[in-house]
Amino acid sequence: MRNRGSAIVIENQKVALIRREWNQCIYYVFPGGGVERGESPEAAAEREAYEELGVTIRIRQLFETAEYNGTQYFYLAEITGGTFGEGEGEEFNENGQGTYQPEWVDISSLMSLDVRPEIVSGKIVDLFQTLNLNNTENG
Repeated sequence: MRNRGSAIVIENQKVALIRREWNQCIYYVFPGGGVERGESPEAAAEREAYEELGVTIRIRQLFETAEYNGTQYFYLAEITGGTFGEGEGEEFNENGQGTYQPEWVDISSLMSLDVRPEIVSGKIVDLFQTLNLNNTENG
């Protein structure tokens, strides 16, 4: 079991995800990875965002935790530098483990995709539906 830190980066009603193709299966994950020795989950999320997305981020707050082979921490974050899509982590090396592709995905389409873990994508959709409802009522 290994704890993981992941980043939830949202801009313009889109969320940054990694599109994975493995064993003829296509699914999406939030950028993130295992917490290394002496590293906090927040630092792991920052490191993985740089490796997988090519961007530096600033953690805003913890959004969700999930138990799956250890604790997974999901942090709301914002991009502070770098170029999206220029990640150079080991995942991008041809290693027979399928493909990894960073993508911006419309929040409105999250529930129609295989996004893992589903509980996190569901909470993001719920949050934006609530925000949109509040904006409609106040506007």
